Amino acid sequence: MSECIFPISEDSDFSLANLPLGVFSESGGHPHIGIAVGSKVLDLSAIYDLAAWTLPLEVLQKSTLNAFIGLGKEITNGIRQDVREWLTDPNSIIANRPRSLIDQAKVAMHLPIDIGDYTDFYSSYEHAANVGRLYRDPGQAVLPNWKHLPVAYHGRASSIVLDGDPIYRPTGQYRDQHGKLVFAPTKQLDFELEAAFVIGRDSEQGHPISMQQAEDYIFGLVLFNDWSARDIQKWEYRPLGPFLGKSFASSMSPWIVPLEALEPCRLEGPLQNPAVLPYLQSDRAHHFDISLSAEVHLPDSGVHTLTKTNHKHLYWSMAQQLTHHTSNGCNVKIGDLMASGTISGREEGSWGSLLEMTSGGTRPIQLGNSTRDFLQDGDAISISGAASVGNCRIGFGSLVNQIVQAP
Repeated sequence: MSECIFPISEDSDFSLANLPLGVFSESGGHPHIGIAVGSKVLDLSAIYDLAAWTLPLEVLQKSTLNAFIGLGKEITNGIRQDVREWLTDPNSIIANRPRSLIDQAKVAMHLPIDIGDYTDFYSSYEHAANVGRLYRDPGQAVLPNWKHLPVAYHGRASSIVLDGDPIYRPTGQYRDQHGKLVFAPTKQLDFELEAAFVIGRDSEQGHPISMQQAEDYIFGLVLFNDWSARDIQKWEYRPLGPFLGKSFASSMSPWIVPLEALEPCRLEGPLQNPAVLPYLQSDRAHHFDISLSAEVHLPDSGVHTLTKTNHKHLYWSMAQQLTHHTSNGCNVKIGDLMASGTISGREEGSWGSLLEMTSGGTRPIQLGNSTRDFLQDGDAISISGAASVGNCRIGFGSLVNQIVQAP
């Protein structure tokens, strides 16, 4: 790949192979659409008059990406390709309009999409088995239906927040250590390392999306943290599953990496045994090699790596998740968000939640001169992720959130 017209650090998440999309503002101005490249944000509206694009200017000036995504992949990927070519041409419209490139340090990022609906899957077999062994007979850690369909629950879109936003410790009902029922701030606040995909096309109610069509409906991916209050969750989840133990907050990264940028990272997923039903089968590889990690920032003892894992460990692919989601005729809309569920690998050190790392809080982990069973006020969780294409890094940027007391 040709070199950029300005230097890009080799360890930058935002190489020319990436060019993710987001929504930013300058100095309190109106949020609008940009592309991340190296340490810069390219303001698409600032080159519109020179670009000869057919889309209306107001689409680039909107405060969410929904209308832009709705133009379709032929247009959105075409714009990214134009930008890539211009960024390698010292005589291009970008080179001749340097004010279109803004330091990322000087902008504020915004939630990039208007999220109408949010679904959280449970697609990591290792995570499901680890949690099942904590709460059920080890011989029945994973329930009989799990290997036949992608399990999920419908989450709360209104409480999805962005990188940098605080996470307020929730209050709820649970049994305390003495078995007494209390209504109090959670004592078992946890993170969940996940990725999520953004729906890029509306579908029609009553018309399922097939495995062959599924990726046409996936615009791109973000990092995701589905915060969980384990004590509240444990008390409330039977018989209907997650509710207040999850709905208080989930967080996502601000830059959406288009699915097409990850094409070179495509690979086969885990062997699915028993074989899935025909509607979930495909002769194409639908998994992606994306390294993921989580760190905790402690007020009294610095930064510590909690886990290193990979998106490829998911048992159920994104295409299978979406296909099953719509198999009953449920429709999806542009901007809908679908998260993977906690991503865990086979070995200790690749597990995506403190629930697993601490055996439900019974074995606190040592972090410098501190220990943690679950998260305390002042702790912050940082999730990062990137794929590699040759010498290029296709990363997702920042997802850091600190836990604070509820106001």
